[in-house]
Amino acid sequence: MMSQTARADAPRQPILLREMFGSVAILTLNRPEARNSLSEGLIAELAAALREIHDDASVRAVVIAANGTAFSAGHDIKELTARRRDADRGRAYFAEIMTACSAMMQTIVHLPKPVVAAVQGVATAAGCQLVASCDLAVASEAATFATPGVDIGLFCSTPMVALSRNVPRKQAMAMLLTGEPISSTTARDIGLVNSVVVAGNERNEAIAVAQKLALKSAYTIKIGKAAFYRQAEMSLAGAYRYAVEVMTENMMARDAEEGIGAFIEKREPKWQDR
Repeated sequence: MMSQTARADAPRQPILLREMFGSVAILTLNRPEARNSLSEGLIAELAAALREIHDDASVRAVVIAANGTAFSAGHDIKELTARRRDADRGRAYFAEIMTACSAMMQTIVHLPKPVVAAVQGVATAAGCQLVASCDLAVASEAATFATPGVDIGLFCSTPMVALSRNVPRKQAMAMLLTGEPISSTTARDIGLVNSVVVAGNERNEAIAVAQKLALKSAYTIKIGKAAFYRQAEMSLAGAYRYAVEVMTENMMARDAEEGIGAFIEKREPKWQDR
């Protein structure tokens, strides 16, 4: 009885861990027993952490990692299924959770700091979407990626948005229509991840990448990241017109003046982040 009471009174582990490694914020999904599925709570905590990081000048880059054998198995299916008992069979809740998850993914894209995924295991459905939403991704050689919703009668429509903006159409459609997993090396070859490393090294490698990015001008990274995603949705002519505006504005920045001067003078730049 005492042991049962002790277990009952044990504090619950946080579902999202946050730590700093220098100027790199590391956000770790911590629902290993549920394969880090994106529950309502985890989506909310990720979104809240990203909002806090947005204006935190001490954070210059972010790594999203996960504990356990899976990076993320996607939405929490048990949580979703439980709402079938609602009067509307869950329609309002499904719309709410999908909207919240989509907003969280967009928060990553709109974050003015680079975000690197460290993928140690399977990343399926919304878990694959999370990887695709990050700016860069480092994968373990043991990692696999899939959008298998079609196998349970639920096409991965929201993961499709991020996936189709990362990989060529034929490869994206193959993943979405078949639901079959791809290896980390295939994911690298089609552009879903940047690099593949020996299993167990993905977290350290992702941090190392983030540390390199943290050495750049935060102002330059901010306007460059925003411009990258915005121009991708434009026509060729529109993208060039917009890029000219961004480049001109960038040239007027203190950091551009300092960086060009440092290059000419063969010294390290001293960023002012403006």
